[in-house]
Amino acid sequence: MKKILFVASEAVPFIKTGGLADVAGSLPKCFDKEYYDVRVMIPKYMCMKQEWRDQLNYVNHFYMDYLGQSRYVGILQYEYEGITYYFIDNEWYFNGDRPYGDWLFDIEKFAFFCNAALSALPVIGFQPDVVHCHDWQTGLIPVYLKDRFRGGEFFQNMKSVITIHNLKFQGVWDVKTIQYLTGLSDYYFTPDKLEAYKNGNLLKGGIVFADAITTVSDTYAEEIKVPFYGEGLDGLMRARSNSLRGIVNGIDYDEFNPATDTFIEKNYSAENFRKEKIKNKRALQKELGLEENDKLMMIGVVSRLTDQKGFDLIQYVMDELCQDAVQLVVLGTGEERYENMFRHFAWKYPGRVSANIYYSNPLSHKIYAACDAFLMPSLFEPCGLSQLMSLRYGTLPIVRETGGLKDTVEPYNEFEGTGTGFSFANYNAHEMLDTIRYAEKIYYDKKRDWNKIVDRAMAKDFSWNASALKYQELYDWLIG
Repeated sequence: MKKILFVASEAVPFIKTGGLADVAGSLPKCFDKEYYDVRVMIPKYMCMKQEWRDQLNYVNHFYMDYLGQSRYVGILQYEYEGITYYFIDNEWYFNGDRPYGDWLFDIEKFAFFCNAALSALPVIGFQPDVVHCHDWQTGLIPVYLKDRFRGGEFFQNMKSVITIHNLKFQGVWDVKTIQYLTGLSDYYFTPDKLEAYKNGNLLKGGIVFADAITTVSDTYAEEIKVPFYGEGLDGLMRARSNSLRGIVNGIDYDEFNPATDTFIEKNYSAENFRKEKIKNKRALQKELGLEENDKLMMIGVVSRLTDQKGFDLIQYVMDELCQDAVQLVVLGTGEERYENMFRHFAWKYPGRVSANIYYSNPLSHKIYAACDAFLMPSLFEPCGLSQLMSLRYGTLPIVRETGGLKDTVEPYNEFEGTGTGFSFANYNAHEMLDTIRYAEKIYYDKKRDWNKIVDRAMAKDFSWNASALKYQELYDWLIG
């Protein structure tokens, strides 16, 4: 039995701010339980819902020397869907109304967490073969495994993997502060280790010292080796390219299933979507006060409203797009200028544009089910989950060819009768608009072809099972 420990700063269903939580919470249950014992360790945040906090069982506690003080480390445990979750408790570090907030305190908090997570393993008697770390918050674990935890039999053969979910966030502060918070010697603060551009960098430490590195799509694994996407670490990614592989994320196929989804008006499947899917569109048009018209092509957007997601492109051609026979449904929050831009167009084109500037899980499901197409013109996208959800619901993605979008959406080719969506290559507003209009043309003039694209989209498998097999391969290779 191979033992694997996921260490992350968040995991569904306990705490979630982004896609990282989906990976840490959904992936572990997809491994072959006969051969892999996969467990998860996250902080016990005070901002977790009370119903979860009430169910955690106390396991043990100890005191750990950190920053010259003796600090309490509590260990709690809960089994959820067959997976054991451990929670590291310290009220000084994990209180507050959200998991992250103050950069400097976050760096101290997660340096503490990395120390506590490794120190807790002998206490709970779980000795993993591989510690699988996620993003900068756990970047110190591979470093510590080669440093203070190296002696002694318990940690001797432990391997580490780090997964980069988004290279933009690295855990950077000045060297002196990071050296103090991590307790690492001068040896580690050189440009080939934790120092980057005169600063200390936690993610860089993880990348340098991990036994293997993964990121969340093949294309993103290639992109981060070049300066435009490399966020200052492209040289390191090239240097470690032999240890780097891309494994695309999945989505939970039980939660996102148009045949059983309780949030949507009318359930449907690949067999009957031609007749049933439209009922979701009618219901959403009615709910949002849009023009009730079966024939109008409806385009959905569910996203954080930020530059990274390509909203400057949409802003640039929004007036032109609204001249077309389309409806646009937007859900999300983010930068004020984009929030106000969508509010403005909803006011200017009532019946055509619906701006929902908040976040609602039920409404997101309704949008995936009701729309004909889904727009995602990202500047960069390590993996992206929305396009996987829209494929699952037979809502054809219109994406820019970057990162995970390029790996998961096959552009329609009318001559070969292939493809599961539409895509454009350059980060250019009119190239995007041309692609949307090409999709409109197929939707209005070649409905049978459109439905065949939907057939292919719904037949795709982007469940976690496919990703789990690739991670199993990686673990087997590491453990040898």
